[in-house]
Amino acid sequence: MPTQASTNLSVSDRILAGLSKLSLVMRHESWRAAGQRGLTPTQAQILSILAGSANPIGPKEVARQMAITLGTASEAISSLVSKGLVRKATSETDGRAVVLSLTKPGVREAATASAWPASMVEAIDALPESERTGLLRGLIGMIRTLQEQGAVPTARMCVGCTYFRPNEYPDTPKPHHCLLIDAPIANSDLRIDCPEMEPAAEEVRPKLWSVFVNGQPLDNQGPGHRRSPSKSRRFNPVSK
Repeated sequence: MPTQASTNLSVSDRILAGLSKLSLVMRHESWRAAGQRGLTPTQAQILSILAGSANPIGPKEVARQMAITLGTASEAISSLVSKGLVRKATSETDGRAVVLSLTKPGVREAATASAWPASMVEAIDALPESERTGLLRGLIGMIRTLQEQGAVPTARMCVGCTYFRPNEYPDTPKPHHCLLIDAPIANSDLRIDCPEMEPAAEEVRPKLWSVFVNGQPLDNQGPGHRRSPSKSRRFNPVSK
């Protein structure tokens, strides 16, 4: 029989309990998969970050993206170098800085490390499309709030990107527009970690978020306005 405490849980409490259970599965699968390949989950994640970086990055940026100390990141990177998966080099733009790149074996290993646990993929795919899309939007909102609190590193999400035009085509299956690919996109197309993401001007980001949440198109006085997909290249990305 349920206790009084369990029946009085708020919706937030229940969501957090569910996320906790999912995190246990993710942690267990990460350790199991990485251990089979002779890596730690931290090392596997570093490979994924390097593979997804559009430009060369160094240990400090790796540590920032993973929200770990530079010492922890450096130790894991040294292990990856000794395994022949990562290469260190001097930055071409700053002779004092070190940048990291994947070796050929590292590229292959990164592709494996980036794969999500099959059990989690199956569980998400079992949800109806509408629930998957709603879950994605909810996660984007949570990440943004945690980002503003400084609890997680800056995420390369569509919302907040200079190429993103939220709700350009209201009441359509693909309501948003991405200037980078010059095409409408659906809520299910939204990315949480896009390597091509370019942050919009700081003063513009709150407006983009408000428009995204409230479902209204950007106005002519804002950072953009509605247009047909075929004509979108006539307009510049969001700027200061």
